Amino acid sequence: MASSPSAAGPTRGPWYRPSLTKQILLGLVVGCLVGWWMSRLAPATKAGWDEGMTLVRDIFLHLIKAMIAPLVFASIVQGIAGTGDIRKVGRIGAKALLYFEIVTTAALVVGLTVVNFIGPGVGVKLPASAAALGAAAQNKPLTLVETLLHIFPTSFLDALARNDVLQIVAFSVIFATAVIAAGEAGKPVLTFCASLTQVMFKFAGLIMKFAPLGVGAAIAVTVGHQGLGVLLNLGKLVLTLYLALVIFVVVVFGAVIWFAKVPLKAFVRAVREPFALAFATANSEAALPDAFANMEKLGVPRGIVGFVLPAGYTFNLDGSTLHLAVASVFVAQAAEATTGIHFGLGQQITMMITLMLTSKGVAAVPRASLVVLIAALQSFNLPLEGAAMILGVDALLDMARTSVNVVGNCLASVVVARWEGEFDDKKAEANFGDAAFKT
Repeated sequence: MASSPSAAGPTRGPWYRPSLTKQILLGLVVGCLVGWWMSRLAPATKAGWDEGMTLVRDIFLHLIKAMIAPLVFASIVQGIAGTGDIRKVGRIGAKALLYFEIVTTAALVVGLTVVNFIGPGVGVKLPASAAALGAAAQNKPLTLVETLLHIFPTSFLDALARNDVLQIVAFSVIFATAVIAAGEAGKPVLTFCASLTQVMFKFAGLIMKFAPLGVGAAIAVTVGHQGLGVLLNLGKLVLTLYLALVIFVVVVFGAVIWFAKVPLKAFVRAVREPFALAFATANSEAALPDAFANMEKLGVPRGIVGFVLPAGYTFNLDGSTLHLAVASVFVAQAAEATTGIHFGLGQQITMMITLMLTSKGVAAVPRASLVVLIAALQSFNLPLEGAAMILGVDALLDMARTSVNVVGNCLASVVVARWEGEFDDKKAEANFGDAAFKT
């Protein structure tokens, strides 16, 4: 079994050698303080510090992204071809997609309920123009036909070069099926993929040693640019989204954990490092290698982890979907104060259905949530100035929705494994149970 990239094991070390989770949390705190200090510097001095912090952050993220394509490819091929069962692949895929659709629909319902109850956009004055949107307004979400076509790459090397996870998954599944069909001739390929998976986990282990530094630099850049005072400008919107996400995690994820009999304490311990990485960097890819390793250590078979986690990047963006519900209704509420036109519940539900469909087609679009939001606002004749206003606190919103996306995909892999009858409770207890975490 592949070792975790986060540590040799979960056993606590001496107080002066904290676990990676504690190091990441410490990096978050120190990064916030450094960012606050940077925001108070003179512009010339601040620019130099900002350049240095951005460099550290980007180096860490680049190294993380460099391992994603080979890790996803090797894990899927080894997991699927290792079973030798083509029908199982289709069954896992169908179950994963059904689960994705149910949970993302629940995310829309929670977002719609909370934003209407709190009303963060009521009385908000919209800015005069939407110029701040920049090039993002020129993009558009993919249509259903374009989304389906985009799944299948014209060149596997091109998909690898662009880190297009969805295309890598599609190619890997078909390739793994071919490896099964090849019989004896496919065994060397399977052996190579097994070795490549092990090597990539070791590669991840080396990179993760620098995670606290990369996380600290990432949060320092965010706070340095926005300042802690950014919470005062659109604080009600930020708090509304965070509250909605907390309710969603507690109620929806809690219900899923209860129904699927997921070991709660072990699951929380397994996802806390990927969660912290995603929150600090606002980048799901930064958490993917750690999530891969920890879900496998939790007891999810490699084939299911390799399929469900990458597929969830397109079809199971729980946090992003909930954010779209909150942000779009926020703009509608703010527009009502300006235009006097009421955006009723029926129109909101229609817009939620539209968002449920269009949010599935943004895998290859930069600033995906913003692009989908702009498209929805245009479709329902709502002012784009609202999106420009939200852009001011998008970094804070992105941190929350991205981390929930990661947790949601980790939970999906456990649910599908349990659904298949392949979740290993003994492994979960051995690696993340109370005995494993004793000093």
